[in-house]
Amino acid sequence: MKKKERLSLFHEMGIIFQILVVYFFLLVSCSANKSVPAFFTFGDSLVDVGNNNNLLTQAKANFYPHGIDFGNNPRGRFSNGRTTFDILQQELGFAQFTPPYLAPTTVGDALLQGVNYASSGSGIFNYTGYFFGERINFDTQISNHGRTVLAIMSRIGIPAAQKLLRRAIYGVVIGSNDIMFREFTPMAMSMSEEAYLDFLISRLKLALTTLYNLNARKITISNAGPSGCIPYEKEIHPVPKGSCVRLINRMAQTYNDKLKGMLAELNKDLLGAKFIYVDIYQILLDLTKNYVSYGFENATSACCSFAVTPVGLVPCNPLSKICPDRSKYIFWDAFHLTDAANVIATRHMMDGGLNYVSPMNFRQLVQS
Repeated sequence: MKKKERLSLFHEMGIIFQILVVYFFLLVSCSANKSVPAFFTFGDSLVDVGNNNNLLTQAKANFYPHGIDFGNNPRGRFSNGRTTFDILQQELGFAQFTPPYLAPTTVGDALLQGVNYASSGSGIFNYTGYFFGERINFDTQISNHGRTVLAIMSRIGIPAAQKLLRRAIYGVVIGSNDIMFREFTPMAMSMSEEAYLDFLISRLKLALTTLYNLNARKITISNAGPSGCIPYEKEIHPVPKGSCVRLINRMAQTYNDKLKGMLAELNKDLLGAKFIYVDIYQILLDLTKNYVSYGFENATSACCSFAVTPVGLVPCNPLSKICPDRSKYIFWDAFHLTDAANVIATRHMMDGGLNYVSPMNFRQLVQS
């Protein structure tokens, strides 16, 4: 073979090798991005992305200044920016946030990346948040997911649907409203505190088992946060500066102990299930106590502040005053966190130790 021909052959082989390398990395990249094919969200206003926009309720956030740092677009999130699950989805490489279930465009192929069923004001107990107006309680959110599962099976076939659903991530953030608003719910107050919390746990266990039977395997459940430390509770239950409402936090801690035990039982009893306990109580307590080390300047006041009504129906509205630098505040309004605080919480969920997430963190769940 002549030298010129050999050089030409080597050149062609080099080009082919480069193409193969690029193709290989594309395959790896696609495989990584598809390790979590879908993300399904259940819960309350902490993760609602607009379902309540379509309901007759006072618990909605589709107006300014909500979303001021979300492209200045108030789509229904109770924050200046993103929710924790928005940030997690970005970490996973999702091109778009999963859409709200009630949006008219959440049909067809849109279902295949996951759906958000969360509804502001909702709880485990069907009567929780009744004073807000319409809301989608947790039982109904699970039922709505059942309809989505049938739609996905119809669209791509049962075997492909089961594979997608078992690889998907399910995020559940529910229970805090049941604790915060118990005192305003006569049916809840008719039970002792212990009986009420046991009732919540039994209802939640039944719903999570139903979710498992719908092919969910990787499920994260956030516990009840330290609601006694949020601006709303300290407004209606005045406490000394720097203190929290002990009654509310004590109830949350009791609920959390029961929740952790229940999830351990489910992990033991349901084959292949991975129920992850997210200790948002500890995460937020750490955040508010050590806020300076996280780069915040205010851990007690709401960035978007207005007169809080006795039942907190209008925590933030177009007439509210807004802090000039949202990145320095932990609380966006009387109930919810700023985008900056959600970033910190998500970091602990993603890579935190057993003191924050157990029996594994979010990244380990994805890789499992």
